[in-house]
Amino acid sequence: MKKSVSTLLLLMSLSATPFVFTACSSDDDELIVVDPGKEVDRENLKGAIKNGEHIVLESGVYKLTGPLIVENGGKLTVKAGVTIEATPFKDGEEIRYIATAQGGQIFVEGTAAKPVVMTATNKVQSSWGGLVLCGKAPINKGTTATAEVSGLIYGGTLANDNSGSIKYLRIEYSGYSYSAEKEFNGLSMFGVGKGTTIEYVQVHEGSDDGFEWFGGTVDSKYLVATANEDDQFDWTEGWNGTNENWYAKEASAKGNRGIEADNNSNTHDVNPTSNPTIKNLTLIGRGAHQGESQALKLRVGTKGMLDNVVLSNWGTGFDVENDVTLGYVGSTLKATRVKFDNVATKSKGKKSDGSSVDVASVFTEDATATGAGAGTSTPEWAKGWTVGL
Repeated sequence: MKKSVSTLLLLMSLSATPFVFTACSSDDDELIVVDPGKEVDRENLKGAIKNGEHIVLESGVYKLTGPLIVENGGKLTVKAGVTIEATPFKDGEEIRYIATAQGGQIFVEGTAAKPVVMTATNKVQSSWGGLVLCGKAPINKGTTATAEVSGLIYGGTLANDNSGSIKYLRIEYSGYSYSAEKEFNGLSMFGVGKGTTIEYVQVHEGSDDGFEWFGGTVDSKYLVATANEDDQFDWTEGWNGTNENWYAKEASAKGNRGIEADNNSNTHDVNPTSNPTIKNLTLIGRGAHQGESQALKLRVGTKGMLDNVVLSNWGTGFDVENDVTLGYVGSTLKATRVKFDNVATKSKGKKSDGSSVDVASVFTEDATATGAGAGTSTPEWAKGWTVGL
């Protein structure tokens, strides 16, 4: 697979002597590095950022023409106001996506006034892969595993692993699907560690999930998921993170759940157990429909503590399944201060044998709950840098 890109190389040496790095362009997986001071080729952004290389996208628009992989020891910095636009691809061509491997780092330096935008030329769902982060934090699928998209290794024992910092980023029209078992999301976090910063990120109009955590320990703040085809938020494989201010809103004619939450689909009680903390959460659905109109689907062994929650326009508020999950209800799986608005069924439960069970203790109500800040209205922190609200 040919990977080539002309790049700006940020020299890390403190020496005054200039360095020039070159790479042969005839072999697969080579990165063509031009002399320092040259601009990145804005029309052909793809390739591998290798150990010791730091690529900086300074301003304007860059055309993503293939996978861009930040390898172990590499760094990618994207400055405020930059747009990365995935170009259309034909059958047989490489899917466009951006990924950090274990040991690689990405730094998205957007602001409220000038967010970074990762989008596509074709403004429709499934136009590109999205952003994939692979870290070294614990998972419960094994000590390590291979990501379902990108083929990169993830997982390990470094709870505080650092994949970089992402602030004020908008991801649009992502979610390319190879098959039902191999689909990109908007932002996919595989074994991402707590040393990573994830704040002020929106995923809009994706064809699969908006945000998905595959194990790891990373925290997050100020996340917006809008008009994604499947779930707005999704976690599995033992994710533990502390989170504040999530706001999700489905489109009028598409979208399944607000949150889909799992531990491990094979061994439901395996450690580490999925057990995030989420404070200030608003999930807005599209009303009861024949799909899975559930604000929260909690199953196969997940735990989780939620507080200050607003659920609006859903068929079901809390849908809890599986005997292991049911054993946590009311203790290590609980939502406090929940406000329901136009929710047909507040909660329902199902044992592993398919029989129904009362799970009303999974929540406590509070009509004064504000969710992500403004109830069902757009919170102040989400204004100005987002779309579709």
